[in-house]
Parts: sequence; structure tokens; C-alpha cells
Amino acid sequence: MSVPAVRTGIPILDFHAHFPVRGGSDPAQAEYVSRFWEEKWAVIRRHLAADQEAWRRAWGFPAPEPPGDDTEMTARWAQEVERHQLVRVVFVTGGGNERLAAALRPYPDKFVGFAHHDPFAPDAPAALERAVTSIGLKGYKIIAPHHRDRLDDERLYPLWETAERLKIPVLIHFGPLRYEGIVAGPNINPLVLQDVARAFPDVPFVVPHFGCGYPRELLHLMWVCGNVYVDTSGSNEWMRWMPYALDLRTLFAKFLDTVGAQRIIFGTDSSWFPRGFARRYLEVQLEACRELGLGDGDVRLIFAGNAARLLGLPLSGSKSHAR
Repeated sequence: MSVPAVRTGIPILDFHAHFPVRGGSDPAQAEYVSRFWEEKWAVIRRHLAADQEAWRRAWGFPAPEPPGDDTEMTARWAQEVERHQLVRVVFVTGGGNERLAAALRPYPDKFVGFAHHDPFAPDAPAALERAVTSIGLKGYKIIAPHHRDRLDDERLYPLWETAERLKIPVLIHFGPLRYEGIVAGPNINPLVLQDVARAFPDVPFVVPHFGCGYPRELLHLMWVCGNVYVDTSGSNEWMRWMPYALDLRTLFAKFLDTVGAQRIIFGTDSSWFPRGFARRYLEVQLEACRELGLGDGDVRLIFAGNAARLLGLPLSGSKSHAR
């Protein structure tokens, strides 16, 4: 089925999606339940359920379905890539390194996968090495607020050295995890990455969701660290809880003014079906760039070129966004 274009002739590479897995574990839930019991977790989830439903309706998204098996989910996502004429979709999580790599293997021309194991595990550097050199993953994803030890701890330097040698991007979520009830911790603020980014200037560190509540801190970090990038993924609903007015156009303008288009990377945070590829996020982001009068070259960098460069993917001859 043909999908109407938002803007014609622009390749689209989604740098930030999550592969939907059946029976996946929730680290935040497991940690909370181990401290405060299952019954209290259920209360927290009830408190958030109504708001989550309101968010879904505001965007016009259908209710999520339970995931099918990995083969089914990969096939459905392959159809999404074709339907929306995407260059690639990058799945940054997906039930563990081995599971994600196996799920994506039949579609190397459509998907890229990232390692997403615990950075503090004793074998984390070796696991990253294996993920990239043996099973075909092309980056590393960390959810910083899940960890109680600081990411600038020198115990992690062998991990960063491995990423540096492998020449892969490292995507690190900072900021609140609202639906997990996490708004504070030693790794909530992206400035914890300062010493790491300076110590490993050849590692591209990508901070998603425009900093997720910490745009000022991320702008400062990117201003002094040329190897730090921002991704645009998700609804960016966190803007509503800032103490000052903020919208998507303003975010794009601030980051463009500070670092230029070369370090801004498009993503959607897509995952579940029947929504599939969160096209609405693409539409509103393209509209913000149009309103700012962004040139075609900069739009191409943001929506495909920068991600392709970090992943070592050629864009020549790639499909453009469908008319």
C-alpha cells in the first residue's frame, strides 16, 4: 500500500526503535519488586495507566497487542520498512543480544541491531566484542537510570575502549523513565557522561529524546564534546513537564544553533503493533524542520545521513521517502 509523503525525495533511517519481544523482562520492575514487593508495583502501574491511555489517544495510536513470536514480529516489521519506504530501522533493544541478532538476521537490508547488555557485568567488554564481531550487531544501548553505579566510573573504561576499537556508536538514555517511576539517580543527568566523552573522543555517544528533560545539560555537553550526538526519538512528552514553554520546533532550533545538523539524528522509539512505525513522530519532526526553513541537505543529514555515517551504511542508491 502506498503511503502519502510528508516530504518527497528524503531517505528515512529510523535510528531508535525497540524490537517487541514476548516474555521480555523489565529491569526496573524486578529491582523494585525485590525491594518493595509486587503489590506495591501494581499500585504504581495503576496510577500511571490512565495517563498512558490518555497519551495514546492524544496521538491517535491504537492499543498495543501482546507481541507474537520473534519470527512473526520480524516479518511484520519488514512489512513496515517496505510500507514506509525506510532505509533501515535500528532496534536498540530486543530481549538480549543473541535473541535480537537471531531475529534480525534474515533481513540484513532492512534492520540493524544494537547490543544492550549490562555495562557493569564482569564480562561486558567481551560481550560487546562478541556482539559486534561474531553476531553482527552494530552499536550499544544503555539505559543509564537503571544503574546505581555512575557511568563515569573508571571500571567501565575497558568497555568504552572496546567500543572505541570497534568504531561503534553508543546510545545512552538519560532522564526520567516515567512509566517505570524513575525520575532521580546518579545517572539521570547526561552531564555524567562528560569525563567519559572527553576520555574517549573517538566514540560517538548518542543521547536520545533531545535529552529527555535535560536539554540544557545536553546542549552544554555537546557544545564542549564534539563526539556527543542527540537523537530526536519519541513523543518528547517530557516537554510538558518543563518549568518553561518548550516545543519541538524550539528544540530543533536550539540544537541546530548549538551544534548544527551534523550531530542530530532522527528516531521514533517505535516498537509495538498494531502501531508499528510511529509515522506521526516523523510527520511532526519534518514539519518542525520545514517551519525552520531547513535546507534539503540538512534535512537529509538529520533523517538518514548522520545515522548512516555512524553505522557505516552507504546511502547512495537508497530508497527515498515514498510519494
